[in-house]
Amino acid sequence: MNRLIFALAFAAHKHRDQRRKDVAASPYINHPIALADVLANEAGVDDEDVLIAAILHDTVEDTDTTADELRRTFGRAITELVLEVTDDKSLPKAERKRLQVAGAGRLSRGARLVKLADKICNLRDIARSPPAGWPLERQQAYFDWAKAVGDGLRGTHPRLEQLFDEAFGARPAHP
Repeated sequence: MNRLIFALAFAAHKHRDQRRKDVAASPYINHPIALADVLANEAGVDDEDVLIAAILHDTVEDTDTTADELRRTFGRAITELVLEVTDDKSLPKAERKRLQVAGAGRLSRGARLVKLADKICNLRDIARSPPAGWPLERQQAYFDWAKAVGDGLRGTHPRLEQLFDEAFGARPAHP
């Protein structure tokens, strides 16, 4: 429990100045907390390393956190999980998205759990409160891409896959 709370404090500090893209500009830390909540409380995942990796999953990608800092602070196993789900921001966005689809089936089980929770939370967020300025077509395109990633993660965890399917079922449609 202490490591989990420390990870929350670490992630909160790292994401302290970041906001989500929704109209309310929600605090970014809500997103990693939501992943851990989905994993632990909706899917029954109790692997502490996976829950900590979920909380830290965007720190290397979206903050000044380095892999070495994570390794020193949280150890090799958690760092490897985080790095598995971290996009290479030096690549164009379209290539990063393509690599997520292509690599989904090759992730470790722990990384697959984190990736599924991430997609569930993103789909829920877009359905409930889409990013400001995202037209319906962009929202639908995100859902389609997330489905392609999710399809590559099949066979990982039946309950998470059910939650993914439910979130995908809220796909925005033309009125």
